[in-house]
Amino acid sequence: METQEDKDMKEKKVCFRHIEEMKEFVSAACRCEFDIDVVDDRIVVDAKSILGVLSLSCGQDLHVKYDGTEPHFEEILGKYAVA
Repeated sequence: METQEDKDMKEKKVCFRHIEEMKEFVSAACRCEFDIDVVDDRIVVDAKSILGVLSLSCGQDLHVKYDGTEPHFEEILGKYAVA
């Protein structure tokens, strides 16, 4: 059953081609005061964990779920967003 918290979550699909892009994403996520998850199939990692994000595959579509707003983070998400 979907909770109110789930309904408030924003979701974007992203794709990282290089490790440097993943590092940039994690750096932006670490500046945020809200929780951010990266989902790859059934694997969920904390977007603020460099080891967690680097454990995911480059070149694969990932889903980023978050529940806050921060301009720099939104800019980085837009940079790696896929349709």
